[in-house]
Amino acid sequence: MPLKIIRNDITKVKCDAIVNAAKSSLLGGGGVDGAIHKAAGRELLAECRKLGGCAVGQAKITGGYRLPCRYVIHTVGPVWNGGQSGEENLLRSCYRSSLELAKAHGCQSVAFPLISSGNYGYPKDRALKAAMDEISSFLLENDMLVFLVIYDKDSFQIGGKLFADIRSFIDDKYVEERKSFLIRRNREGESNMLPQAAAAPSAADIPTEAAPAAFSPAAQKPARLEDILQQVDESFSQMLLRKIDEKGMTDSQCYKKANVDRKLFSKIRSDIHYHPSKTTALAFAVALELNLAETKDMLMKAGYALSRSSKFDLIIEYFISAGNYDIFEINEALFAFDQVLLG
Repeated sequence: MPLKIIRNDITKVKCDAIVNAAKSSLLGGGGVDGAIHKAAGRELLAECRKLGGCAVGQAKITGGYRLPCRYVIHTVGPVWNGGQSGEENLLRSCYRSSLELAKAHGCQSVAFPLISSGNYGYPKDRALKAAMDEISSFLLENDMLVFLVIYDKDSFQIGGKLFADIRSFIDDKYVEERKSFLIRRNREGESNMLPQAAAAPSAADIPTEAAPAAFSPAAQKPARLEDILQQVDESFSQMLLRKIDEKGMTDSQCYKKANVDRKLFSKIRSDIHYHPSKTTALAFAVALELNLAETKDMLMKAGYALSRSSKFDLIIEYFISAGNYDIFEINEALFAFDQVLLG
């Protein structure tokens, strides 16, 4: 199952378990910790008192009580001290420990905050990368729906250079598209201004030898529907399965790398005429590491195209042109630019 980035209040997310960025005492605090304790009620604090605290990088589990989840997984993130005190390893351990605990308790869905990125001062872009790396690694080997819950836009930040590079790419390509549009419009305007005789030649201007071919009954005879249908190209589903074989991938490797649910992949595999969404089609193109021409071909099979008038399409083009097929990093960028995500 996929990883989804959502903007929400984590205490309102309906799933099997939510993760609390807790203090080591597990007795509540500010930020996410305080919000979860308040929403769950005093019963949560009473159970936490029995746990004897929790070490940094580790996790412990309790009931969800008044929250819309079965469990709360409490993990203690590191305080940022410049990055030279093992903070990254401890932060990654928070995600691993929490996911393994969720798996051990049969959870099929779990929601995380961006651990340590608030009062603990961990740089948001680094906190995000650690979260995405650990969650995506876990999902390559396990089936679980994981939410990364962002409370507001200020709490989410991709790397400044990446953001600037994508912004520059979008601006440059948009200018190119705008210039092409203006050139086409000017040409169309000039052609509309041509004299009538030049725009529409008379019958006398048509070479005599061309007349029989142009007006023969055989030339005007429409093609049979049966003949047209026999020329239909391979479908999206057929191309997808062919490319999976050509890349030497298994089905599960492909749909997990595409951040696509197994059930959806089964529908595509079993229905030769399945019509995917554009985001699903692009997710598989990324998973298969298709170049730009192959990606456009796969999109065409599904009835779509890439446009340089679309910010979403330009971000996809940016990553494919750069040879970066990390779907989670692509989704980070899409989220940062307020676009729909792949998968």
